[in-house]
Amino acid sequence: MPTSETAQLRGGAWLVEPSDAHEVLTPETLTDEQRLIGATTQQFVDQEVLPALDRLEQHDWSVARRLIARCGELGLLGVDVPESYGGLNLDKVTSLLVSERMASAASFGATFGGQTNLTLLPLLLFGTESQKRKYIPRLLTGELIGAYCLSETGSGSDALGAKTRASSQPDGSFLLNGEKMWITNGGFADIFIVFAKIGGEQFTAFVVERAFGGVTSGKEEHKMGLHGSSTTAVIFQDVRVPAQNVLGEAGKGHKVAFNVLNFGRFKLGGMCCGGARAAIGEAAKYAAARKQFGQPIAAFGAIRHKLGEMIVRTYAVESLLYRMAGMIDARIESTPHEADDGSASLAVLEEYAIEASIAKVAGSEVLDYVLDENIQIHGGNGFVRDYPAERHYRDARVNRIFEGTNEINRLLIPGMLARRAIKGDVAIISAAKALQDELLGPPELPSAGVGPLSDERRAVDAFKKIALMVFGLAMQTYGQKLSDQQEVLLHIADIVSDVFSAERAVLRALSQGDHPRAALHVDAAQVFVNDAAMRIDAAARQALAAITRGDTLRTMLAALRRLMKVVPIDTVTLRRRLADEAVARGGYIFA
Repeated sequence: MPTSETAQLRGGAWLVEPSDAHEVLTPETLTDEQRLIGATTQQFVDQEVLPALDRLEQHDWSVARRLIARCGELGLLGVDVPESYGGLNLDKVTSLLVSERMASAASFGATFGGQTNLTLLPLLLFGTESQKRKYIPRLLTGELIGAYCLSETGSGSDALGAKTRASSQPDGSFLLNGEKMWITNGGFADIFIVFAKIGGEQFTAFVVERAFGGVTSGKEEHKMGLHGSSTTAVIFQDVRVPAQNVLGEAGKGHKVAFNVLNFGRFKLGGMCCGGARAAIGEAAKYAAARKQFGQPIAAFGAIRHKLGEMIVRTYAVESLLYRMAGMIDARIESTPHEADDGSASLAVLEEYAIEASIAKVAGSEVLDYVLDENIQIHGGNGFVRDYPAERHYRDARVNRIFEGTNEINRLLIPGMLARRAIKGDVAIISAAKALQDELLGPPELPSAGVGPLSDERRAVDAFKKIALMVFGLAMQTYGQKLSDQQEVLLHIADIVSDVFSAERAVLRALSQGDHPRAALHVDAAQVFVNDAAMRIDAAARQALAAITRGDTLRTMLAALRRLMKVVPIDTVTLRRRLADEAVARGGYIFA
């Protein structure tokens, strides 16, 4: 796996530093072992999970337990776990692949994620050696089922506002009282990662066993989707928790919660990408088979546009996810650490928190777009349960709420960038000053394009400068009160996310060389950059108009026009080529 560039690039640094197409990970460079694990996961979902979906949707949790145990037999629960605890200790690229392939059965994917991302991971990263030895091997076999208890009725996104209380006892134990809401696996889990305040003040994580007594599950929630996963309230009434079951440090529960969410956001982005890829296959096959006015609807321009756009957006998300996985793995490899202590993973998850939020937002919104268009392509058949399109649509909606709402994640992206800029971790301030000097100087004549995607590479460079210009002006204008300007921050987050996605799509297309589908990669990257330019221009104009007025606004808009010199291209032809290839292949063309 290429590591030279990815090992050095810090979180957020791609906004101000160049990247090389030959030093980034793409799905086309997966190893045979990685592909085999991906295929094993897909075979398991197709042959064992989907046939059991009706029983899962009838809340037969014995089936869910059996399937989790089967995941343990296949090694899928232990991808991220060291061998000393019974895991496989594989890279994050493989972990991403497993998440992608679980997407076809989203209900079970939620159950699986509750076990791996939300229970195993906090134990692995923050557990004592005795906690790891006690719980991880039994979680890996599926003997124990886990759940993660953070949200409450009055504290969803405001996790630190939790009311669940842990009262210290004379023998060093704690009495836990409170109620957690919307808990995945809540109806049948055996152990819970629970967040409570010791003495009403110290926000702390605990490992709580149902066997301790005083733990009860509420009724199953009547949800829009994910009918085959358990979602309940979990009530804790005078639950006596031993002192040795504090997870991490007392009063430091926020470190457990937020770092677990960082990884969960990355993995959720992967599941969303896998769902989009599968839906494109359904849509392409249906469009080829469905005839209207004497011909397949796949021949109509309106349908080809939909299929082409579904592919383009999925391509960009897929590109950024694999690039991020490569960055994580390379950083872990280059960070000194003990083999099993979890310190390297913890540091890297904190390092790439910005990218994790982008992956979550971009992945969930692209999936929603793709599934909405999938229903539209299916027409009336997409609105009934005879076809899976309807189930996919319902199941996906929660992804924009899971792992912190998309609005919260959008606010986190520029907020984290600002903190890193002030600390000097990312050279945003110096880059913004250099840009200011450039804009005050005489305009440079555009250089002639050299090499493939030269116009798109120049466009991405311009996108970065626009992001710096808007972000720099916002920091300068609002200072410490920037966090109060949520509408402006949302615009900045959208610009930054499009920059990240566009650069990753271009780098991936450039890396293809003489690959048989290299030209299609170029088509997808060109369409995405073309459309990103329009989105970035609109978001920048709205943000600038909110930040400043009068002559300053006119000056900034002139600078925006100077930077945004993207000539529109014929995206109709490019989308048609992508759509026609998908119909011919019967699925996502970059699989």
